[in-house]
Amino acid sequence: MVFYNIKAPQKPAHFVKTASVNLIVKQEHIETAARALKAISHPLRLKILCIIGSEEVCVQEIVEAVGTSQSNISQHLAILRDKGVLLTRKDANRVYYRVGDPRTLQLIAMMREVFCSEGAE
Repeated sequence: MVFYNIKAPQKPAHFVKTASVNLIVKQEHIETAARALKAISHPLRLKILCIIGSEEVCVQEIVEAVGTSQSNISQHLAILRDKGVLLTRKDANRVYYRVGDPRTLQLIAMMREVFCSEGAE
């Protein structure tokens, strides 16, 4: 199609797939990924995940590391738990949290690489 002597591209550039990138195809996987990304997209929840890392951490340790109220932290932990990002273990009166899937930590590491490297500034 020609418009004012300018050829329109066949496909917009953002629709071009490269051979080196595997994209999500199934709708159910897209929805699962979107829910998880939405859960970790809040700055405080991302900070909580960075604090927990590959450890198992109790609520009080997270409160001390973040520096906000326990009720605020508990609300954010509940969201991460409900979306399947965190798993819990109760021991007496303490609840311990850990990242449910180690690939979540790989995702956070990749985000750090993309957004926090010297070239990203």
